[in-house]
Amino acid sequence: MASTIPSSDLGSFHAHLKTSTRVLALLGAGLSASSGLPTFRGADGLWRTHSATSLATPQAFLVNPSLVWQFYSHRRHMALNASPNPAHDALAALARALPGFQCLSQNVDGLSRRAGHPPDQLQLLHGTLFSVKCSNETECGHQEPNFTDPIVPALAIPTSGADPTSNTARHHNNGEQDISNISVPLAEIPLHALPICPKCTSHLLRPGVVWFGEPLPPSVLKTVDRYIDAGPIDLILVIGTSAKVWPAAGYIDEAREQGARVCVVNLDESDSPPAGWTEGDWFFRGDAAVVVPQLLGPVIGDGDVLVSR
Repeated sequence: MASTIPSSDLGSFHAHLKTSTRVLALLGAGLSASSGLPTFRGADGLWRTHSATSLATPQAFLVNPSLVWQFYSHRRHMALNASPNPAHDALAALARALPGFQCLSQNVDGLSRRAGHPPDQLQLLHGTLFSVKCSNETECGHQEPNFTDPIVPALAIPTSGADPTSNTARHHNNGEQDISNISVPLAEIPLHALPICPKCTSHLLRPGVVWFGEPLPPSVLKTVDRYIDAGPIDLILVIGTSAKVWPAAGYIDEAREQGARVCVVNLDESDSPPAGWTEGDWFFRGDAAVVVPQLLGPVIGDGDVLVSR
Protein backbone atom coordinates (compact mmCIF):
# COMPACT_ATOMS: atom_id res chain seq x y z
CA MET A 1 0.00 0.00 0.00
CA ALA A 2 1.52 3.32 -1.03
CA SER A 3 1.73 6.16 1.44
CA THR A 4 -0.72 9.05 1.10
CA ILE A 5 0.89 11.11 3.86
CA PRO A 6 1.16 14.82 2.91
CA SER A 7 4.83 15.73 2.79
CA SER A 8 4.28 18.90 4.83
CA ASP A 9 2.64 16.99 7.67
CA LEU A 10 5.32 14.32 7.57
CA GLY A 11 8.03 16.97 7.64
CA SER A 12 6.59 18.79 10.64
CA PHE A 13 6.12 15.52 12.50
CA HIS A 14 9.70 14.42 11.79
CA ALA A 15 11.04 17.77 12.98
CA HIS A 16 9.22 17.36 16.29
CA LEU A 17 10.13 13.70 16.70
CA LYS A 18 13.85 14.37 16.23
CA THR A 19 13.82 16.79 19.16
CA SER A 20 11.65 14.59 21.42
CA THR A 21 13.24 12.78 24.34
CA ARG A 22 10.14 11.50 26.15
CA VAL A 23 7.56 9.83 23.92
CA LEU A 24 4.48 7.88 24.98
CA ALA A 25 2.46 5.53 22.77
CA LEU A 26 -1.05 4.13 23.22
CA LEU A 27 -1.53 1.05 21.06
CA GLY A 28 -4.76 -0.65 20.01
CA ALA A 29 -5.98 -3.59 17.95
CA GLY A 30 -5.50 -1.73 14.67
CA LEU A 31 -1.75 -2.14 15.15
CA SER A 32 -2.11 -5.90 14.63
CA ALA A 33 -4.72 -5.81 11.86
CA SER A 34 -2.05 -6.16 9.16
CA SER A 35 -0.83 -9.28 10.94
CA GLY A 36 -4.22 -10.84 10.20
CA LEU A 37 -5.75 -10.50 13.65
CA PRO A 38 -9.37 -9.24 13.91
CA THR A 39 -10.07 -6.15 15.94
CA PHE A 40 -13.42 -7.50 17.24
CA ARG A 41 -14.82 -4.00 16.89
CA GLY A 42 -17.52 -2.68 14.58
CA ALA A 43 -18.25 -4.93 11.60
CA ASP A 44 -15.64 -7.43 12.77
CA GLY A 45 -17.11 -7.66 16.26
CA LEU A 46 -18.61 -11.14 15.97
CA TRP A 47 -16.92 -14.39 16.78
CA ARG A 48 -19.17 -17.03 15.22
CA THR A 49 -22.60 -15.72 16.32
CA HIS A 50 -21.38 -14.18 19.56
CA SER A 51 -20.44 -10.61 20.33
CA ALA A 52 -16.78 -10.81 21.24
CA THR A 53 -17.17 -8.19 23.96
CA SER A 54 -19.96 -10.21 25.60
CA LEU A 55 -17.53 -13.13 26.03
CA ALA A 56 -14.83 -10.99 27.64
CA THR A 57 -16.43 -10.76 31.08
CA PRO A 58 -16.14 -12.62 34.39
CA GLN A 59 -19.88 -13.29 34.21
CA ALA A 60 -19.61 -15.00 30.83
CA PHE A 61 -16.85 -17.26 32.17
CA LEU A 62 -18.91 -18.13 35.23
CA VAL A 63 -21.97 -19.02 33.15
CA ASN A 64 -20.27 -20.76 30.21
CA PRO A 65 -16.54 -21.40 30.67
CA SER A 66 -16.58 -23.84 27.73
CA LEU A 67 -17.68 -21.15 25.28
CA VAL A 68 -15.32 -18.51 26.68
CA TRP A 69 -12.34 -20.87 26.57
CA GLN A 70 -13.17 -21.84 22.98
CA PHE A 71 -13.15 -18.16 22.06
CA TYR A 72 -9.81 -17.53 23.75
CA SER A 73 -8.29 -20.75 22.45
CA HIS A 74 -9.13 -19.54 18.95
CA ARG A 75 -7.53 -16.15 19.66
CA ARG A 76 -4.40 -17.80 21.07
CA HIS A 77 -4.16 -20.02 18.00
CA MET A 78 -4.51 -17.06 15.64
CA ALA A 79 -1.96 -14.95 17.52
CA LEU A 80 0.62 -17.75 17.65
CA ASN A 81 0.26 -18.23 13.91
CA ALA A 82 0.57 -14.49 13.16
CA SER A 83 3.80 -12.55 12.82
CA PRO A 84 4.69 -9.05 13.98
CA ASN A 85 4.27 -6.53 11.18
CA PRO A 86 6.52 -3.56 10.30
CA ALA A 87 4.71 -1.30 12.79
CA HIS A 88 5.53 -3.65 15.67
CA ASP A 89 9.13 -3.79 14.47
CA ALA A 90 9.38 0.00 14.13
CA LEU A 91 8.03 0.64 17.63
CA ALA A 92 10.43 -1.94 19.08
CA ALA A 93 13.28 -0.21 17.25
CA LEU A 94 12.19 3.17 18.64
CA ALA A 95 12.21 1.72 22.16
CA ARG A 96 15.77 0.49 21.67
CA ALA A 97 16.87 3.84 20.25
CA LEU A 98 15.04 6.14 22.69
CA PRO A 99 15.33 5.39 26.43
CA GLY A 100 12.54 7.87 27.18
CA PHE A 101 10.00 5.98 25.07
CA GLN A 102 7.19 4.11 26.85
CA CYS A 103 4.43 2.03 25.19
CA LEU A 104 1.00 1.42 26.69
CA SER A 105 -0.54 -1.49 24.81
CA GLN A 106 -4.19 -2.53 24.96
CA ASN A 107 -3.34 -5.57 22.84
CA VAL A 108 -3.16 -9.07 24.30
CA ASP A 109 -1.71 -10.85 21.24
CA GLY A 110 1.97 -10.88 22.26
CA LEU A 111 3.18 -9.52 18.90
CA SER A 112 4.99 -6.49 20.35
CA ARG A 113 7.05 -8.73 22.61
CA ARG A 114 7.81 -11.06 19.72
CA ALA A 115 9.04 -8.04 17.75
CA GLY A 116 11.71 -7.57 20.40
CA HIS A 117 10.14 -4.63 22.23
CA PRO A 118 12.06 -4.18 25.51
CA PRO A 119 9.74 -5.40 28.31
CA ASP A 120 10.44 -2.44 30.59
CA GLN A 121 9.22 -0.11 27.82
CA LEU A 122 6.03 -2.06 27.13
CA GLN A 123 3.15 -1.90 29.59
CA LEU A 124 0.40 -4.45 28.90
CA LEU A 125 -2.70 -2.65 30.12
CA HIS A 126 -5.04 -5.56 29.36
CA GLY A 127 -2.75 -8.51 30.13
CA THR A 128 -1.86 -11.18 27.61
CA LEU A 129 -3.40 -14.25 26.00
CA PHE A 130 -0.26 -16.14 26.93
CA SER A 131 -0.63 -15.95 30.66
CA VAL A 132 -3.15 -18.06 32.56
CA LYS A 133 -4.26 -17.84 36.17
CA CYS A 134 -6.45 -19.70 38.62
CA SER A 135 -10.05 -18.55 38.52
CA ASN A 136 -9.99 -18.64 42.33
CA GLU A 137 -7.64 -15.68 42.70
CA THR A 138 -8.37 -14.98 46.36
CA GLU A 139 -7.58 -18.44 47.74
CA CYS A 140 -5.13 -19.79 45.16
CA GLY A 141 -3.70 -16.97 43.06
CA HIS A 142 -1.61 -19.19 40.78
CA GLN A 143 -0.45 -17.56 37.55
CA GLU A 144 1.97 -18.73 34.87
CA PRO A 145 2.97 -18.10 31.25
CA ASN A 146 1.56 -20.59 28.76
CA PHE A 147 2.16 -20.79 25.00
CA THR A 148 0.84 -24.32 24.45
CA ASP A 149 -1.53 -24.61 21.50
CA PRO A 150 -4.00 -26.05 22.21
CA ILE A 151 -3.71 -25.46 25.92
CA VAL A 152 -5.64 -28.73 26.46
CA PRO A 153 -6.62 -31.31 23.81
CA ALA A 154 -10.34 -30.53 24.02
CA LEU A 155 -9.65 -26.97 22.84
CA ALA A 156 -7.88 -27.92 19.62
CA ILE A 157 -8.88 -25.59 16.78
CA PRO A 158 -10.13 -27.37 13.64
CA THR A 159 -7.83 -26.52 10.73
CA SER A 160 -9.31 -28.77 8.05
CA GLY A 161 -12.66 -27.02 7.89
CA ALA A 162 -14.42 -30.18 9.04
CA ASP A 163 -16.15 -28.22 11.80
CA PRO A 164 -18.93 -26.39 9.91
CA THR A 165 -18.85 -23.50 12.38
CA SER A 166 -15.12 -22.85 12.02
CA ASN A 167 -13.82 -19.74 10.32
CA THR A 168 -11.97 -22.00 7.88
CA ALA A 169 -15.17 -23.66 6.71
CA ARG A 170 -17.05 -20.40 6.43
CA HIS A 171 -14.54 -18.82 4.04
CA HIS A 172 -14.43 -19.84 0.42
CA ASN A 173 -14.58 -18.38 -3.10
CA ASN A 174 -11.79 -15.82 -2.72
CA GLY A 175 -12.55 -15.03 0.87
CA GLU A 176 -16.30 -14.53 0.68
CA GLN A 177 -18.14 -15.78 3.75
CA ASP A 178 -20.63 -18.62 3.68
CA ILE A 179 -22.82 -18.02 6.73
CA SER A 180 -25.15 -20.95 6.12
CA ASN A 181 -23.56 -22.87 9.01
CA ILE A 182 -22.89 -19.93 11.30
CA SER A 183 -25.63 -20.89 13.76
CA VAL A 184 -24.49 -24.49 14.20
CA PRO A 185 -23.91 -24.71 17.96
CA LEU A 186 -20.48 -25.42 19.38
CA ALA A 187 -19.93 -28.59 21.32
CA GLU A 188 -20.13 -28.22 25.09
CA ILE A 189 -16.76 -29.13 26.61
CA PRO A 190 -17.10 -30.70 30.07
CA LEU A 191 -15.41 -28.87 32.92
CA HIS A 192 -12.89 -31.64 33.58
CA ALA A 193 -11.59 -31.29 29.99
CA LEU A 194 -10.98 -27.55 30.31
CA PRO A 195 -7.68 -26.16 31.70
CA ILE A 196 -7.41 -26.94 35.42
CA CYS A 197 -5.18 -25.04 37.84
CA PRO A 198 -2.07 -27.17 38.49
CA LYS A 199 -1.62 -25.68 41.96
CA CYS A 200 -5.01 -26.13 43.63
CA THR A 201 -6.20 -28.80 41.12
CA SER A 202 -9.81 -27.88 41.91
CA HIS A 203 -10.53 -24.72 39.94
CA LEU A 204 -10.39 -23.80 36.27
CA LEU A 205 -7.61 -21.74 34.83
CA ARG A 206 -8.72 -18.62 33.00
CA PRO A 207 -6.98 -16.42 30.43
CA GLY A 208 -4.66 -13.83 31.97
CA VAL A 209 -6.41 -10.92 30.29
CA VAL A 210 -8.32 -8.02 31.80
CA TRP A 211 -12.01 -8.54 31.18
CA PHE A 212 -14.64 -5.82 31.04
CA GLY A 213 -15.49 -4.78 34.58
CA GLU A 214 -12.07 -5.76 35.98
CA PRO A 215 -9.37 -3.32 37.13
CA LEU A 216 -6.16 -2.87 35.18
CA PRO A 217 -3.04 -4.46 36.71
CA PRO A 218 -1.93 -2.30 39.69
CA SER A 219 1.78 -2.71 38.94
CA VAL A 220 1.25 -1.52 35.37
CA LEU A 221 -0.80 1.46 36.52
CA LYS A 222 1.92 2.50 38.98
CA THR A 223 4.58 2.31 36.26
CA VAL A 224 2.49 4.42 33.88
CA ASP A 225 1.65 6.98 36.56
CA ARG A 226 5.31 7.34 37.50
CA TYR A 227 6.25 7.89 33.86
CA ILE A 228 3.55 10.53 33.28
CA ASP A 229 4.16 12.31 36.58
CA ALA A 230 7.86 12.62 35.73
CA GLY A 231 6.92 14.86 32.72
CA PRO A 232 7.24 16.78 30.56
CA ILE A 233 6.20 14.54 27.65
CA ASP A 234 7.04 15.69 24.14
CA LEU A 235 4.77 13.44 22.09
CA ILE A 236 2.06 10.80 22.41
CA LEU A 237 1.43 8.39 19.55
CA VAL A 238 -2.10 6.96 19.40
CA ILE A 239 -1.94 4.00 17.04
CA GLY A 240 -4.74 1.72 15.89
CA THR A 241 -7.19 2.56 18.65
CA SER A 242 -10.47 4.47 18.79
CA ALA A 243 -9.40 5.74 22.24
CA LYS A 244 -12.87 5.12 23.62
CA VAL A 245 -12.02 2.59 26.35
CA TRP A 246 -11.22 4.03 29.76
CA PRO A 247 -9.01 4.41 31.68
CA ALA A 248 -6.57 3.89 28.77
CA ALA A 249 -8.09 6.76 26.76
CA GLY A 250 -7.50 9.12 29.67
CA TYR A 251 -3.75 8.86 29.21
CA ILE A 252 -4.01 11.03 26.08
CA ASP A 253 -5.29 14.01 28.07
CA GLU A 254 -2.77 13.34 30.84
CA ALA A 255 0.03 13.43 28.29
CA ARG A 256 -1.35 16.71 26.88
CA GLU A 257 -1.24 18.20 30.38
CA GLN A 258 2.46 17.34 30.44
CA GLY A 259 3.00 19.24 27.19
CA ALA A 260 2.68 16.41 24.67
CA ARG A 261 1.60 16.94 21.09
CA VAL A 262 -0.75 14.23 19.83
CA CYS A 263 -0.23 12.08 16.74
CA VAL A 264 -3.02 9.68 15.74
CA VAL A 265 -2.53 6.85 13.25
CA ASN A 266 -5.78 5.17 12.29
CA LEU A 267 -8.02 4.24 9.38
CA ASP A 268 -10.92 6.36 10.62
CA GLU A 269 -10.50 10.10 11.18
CA SER A 270 -13.69 10.14 13.26
CA ASP A 271 -11.70 8.38 16.01
CA SER A 272 -10.51 11.63 17.51
CA PRO A 273 -8.80 12.03 20.91
CA PRO A 274 -11.28 12.10 23.84
CA ALA A 275 -11.07 15.90 24.18
CA GLY A 276 -11.13 16.45 20.42
CA TRP A 277 -8.48 17.83 18.12
CA THR A 278 -6.11 20.61 19.15
CA GLU A 279 -3.97 22.85 16.96
CA GLY A 280 -0.65 21.12 16.41
CA ASP A 281 -2.10 17.58 16.45
CA TRP A 282 -1.32 15.22 13.61
CA PHE A 283 -3.62 12.66 12.03
CA PHE A 284 -2.18 10.13 9.60
CA ARG A 285 -4.77 7.98 7.93
CA GLY A 286 -3.76 4.51 6.82
CA ASP A 287 -2.55 1.07 7.73
CA ALA A 288 -0.30 1.28 10.79
CA ALA A 289 2.07 -1.27 9.25
CA VAL A 290 2.70 1.19 6.40
CA VAL A 291 2.46 4.53 8.19
CA VAL A 292 4.33 3.93 11.46
CA PRO A 293 7.71 2.94 9.92
CA GLN A 294 7.57 6.11 7.78
CA LEU A 295 6.84 8.26 10.81
CA LEU A 296 9.65 6.82 12.90
CA GLY A 297 12.24 6.63 10.12
CA PRO A 298 14.39 9.59 11.23
CA VAL A 299 15.05 7.94 14.61
CA ILE A 300 15.11 4.23 13.76
CA GLY A 301 16.63 4.60 10.29
CA ASP A 302 15.48 3.04 7.06
CA GLY A 303 17.42 -0.17 7.51
CA ASP A 304 16.43 -3.53 8.91
CA VAL A 305 14.63 -3.08 12.23
CA LEU A 306 13.87 -6.77 12.65
CA VAL A 307 15.28 -8.74 15.56
CA SER A 308 15.49 -12.46 16.15
CA ARG A 309 12.05 -13.96 16.62
